[in-house]
Amino acid sequence: MPNPLILIAGIAALVAPNADRDAVARIDRSFQEAVKRNDAEAMKKIMHPDFQLVLGDGRRFGREQLLDDARRGRFIYELQDEEPNTQSVLVWGDTAIVTAKLLLKGTSEGEPFQRALWFSDTYVRTDRGWLYLFGQASLPLPAGQQGSRLGQAQPTENPLAITFWPEGGF
Repeated sequence: MPNPLILIAGIAALVAPNADRDAVARIDRSFQEAVKRNDAEAMKKIMHPDFQLVLGDGRRFGREQLLDDARRGRFIYELQDEEPNTQSVLVWGDTAIVTAKLLLKGTSEGEPFQRALWFSDTYVRTDRGWLYLFGQASLPLPAGQQGSRLGQAQPTENPLAITFWPEGGF
């Protein structure tokens, strides 16, 4: 007869990765919602102190730059949402990577923008739980790959990503 403790340990080992994957997926959706609302305090709780974002054109931004943009309300979002059924989460030990297609529509300092892009967000497990350490966003997708919620309109010229800074930076 199998040892019940070994069976329980085996079941726990199978459940843990799913629990981590579900937790990171929830945290990442919460982060996207916080960005959409310009909720700098909620963003700060999720972001690792050493956070970095790299855009598809190679520009880099740190945690304080994103938080400052949120506090100033630099971007007003109508859409800042993951396209349904595109999110995937890979957990490997104390690291998790979220990938999804993001749909964006709004204004940046009064100028309209609209685009879709793919992103990968890297989370690390810390004493405070899962924290968002690194994000990378693709260049905007061509108009035909924008998704039905954005329609087939041409993307605007402003290359934007995650908090979606206009070209030229700050």
